[in-house]
This record gives sequence, C-alpha cells and structure tokens, in this order.
Amino acid sequence: MTNANLTPHIACAPEDFARTVLMPGDPLRAKFIAETYLTDRELVNNVRGVQGYTGYFEGKRVSVMASGMGMPSIGIYSYELFHMFGVEQIIRIGSAGAIDPSLQLFDLVLGQGACTDSAYTSQFLPRGTYAPIADYGLLSAAAAECERRGLRHKVGNLLSSDCFYGESGIPGTLEWRKLGVLAVEMEAAALYANAARAGKKALCICTISDLVETGSVTTAEQRQTAFHDMMQVALTIA
Repeated sequence: MTNANLTPHIACAPEDFARTVLMPGDPLRAKFIAETYLTDRELVNNVRGVQGYTGYFEGKRVSVMASGMGMPSIGIYSYELFHMFGVEQIIRIGSAGAIDPSLQLFDLVLGQGACTDSAYTSQFLPRGTYAPIADYGLLSAAAAECERRGLRHKVGNLLSSDCFYGESGIPGTLEWRKLGVLAVEMEAAALYANAARAGKKALCICTISDLVETGSVTTAEQRQTAFHDMMQVALTIA
C-alpha cells in the first residue's frame, strides 16, 4: 500500500483499490467481510476509522470499505472512489426497513431505483426530478444469483430517507407504499446519482432488518449471521 493522501477522507494510492468496492455502512462490518471472505487482504484506508480493505474473493480482486450513515456520507466516499481512485462499480450492502407488508425479516431487496425525500440529487439539475436507478447489469446478475441460491428476494424501488428519527416516524410511509416502494434505507439515491454522473455502475442490496408496519426487528446477533446471504451475492457478482 502506498501512503498517499489524495482526499481528506481516504489515505492511499488509487491502485490500492480494486475496480469493484462493496460498501456496508458500518466500518466493523467492512472489517468482518474482509476477514471472513477475502484472502491476501490488506487494510488500505483507516482515516476517521472508516476501514477499507482490498483482497481476493475466488480469484477476483475486490475492495470493501464502509460508507458511514446517510446520503452525505456515502455521497462523499462514492464520489471520491469514482472520480479519484478509478473505481468502476460500487455495491452497497446494508439493512433496510420493510414498507411492503409482504416482505419478511431477512428477505433481500435489490434496489432497482431509489426514491428519496432528500435534496441531494437537486445539485445535478436546475429543475426537474431525477430518478436514481441501479446499473442493470449488476441488478440482473444479483437477481439471477438470488434465484440460483433460492433466496427470498424482491426487485423494486427503495426509499432513501434523510430521517431516521422523524417527528412522525418515516415521512409518508403509507404514501410511498401506495407507489410500490418496498423498503426504506438512507444511502442508495446518493450512490446511484453519483454513479450516473461519473458514468460508473452502482447497486444497492439490502437485507430487511425490521418491519415498519409491525415494529418487528432483528437483533445484532441475528443480523451478523443473516447478512451472509447478502454479502455472498454481492461478492459473487463483483
């Protein structure tokens, strides 16, 4: 690893990252993925404790680095990876709350598109509404891999919200459900918009960790085990 500071947030050389980066929100989950799945792994970034690793999965060179929480955070890291480190595709792997009542805990949702209540995408347009979408190649590969593994999954719209603790819960949950939105998370719209603007590829794969309608939630221990399905799908299509 070359000790170079290209940005205030990532301290390594561009060649230290693979062309594909998996991005969980949690730095400790990035560490877990690297230690569990990657061979010949190397810590390439640890600025602000946001751990990034590069190694090999079944012969493919892959990186994994945390994004932090929310669109501003993943917006910074994905922008830098796309524009300054030569990364070609980012696959977000995280948790989401189910809005669609047919979803169950631990189901996978593949984000075909990402609706949002954020103003993040307004920076790209003087007026109008941009529709952030996934890369079709990554999306179709992930769906096929879920089918091959027999995993419960749905493909459709996510809601990327700026609010975790809203005054009245998640704003407009019922309205979003009426429009067919499957689940809510906090990062995909910014990632998809950044990828589109950079001419790169992105996909968000989420594991359902809670059910908005019933209030059912998973434990930290359950998530640690159940998230393996999502991680393996992402690594296989990387």
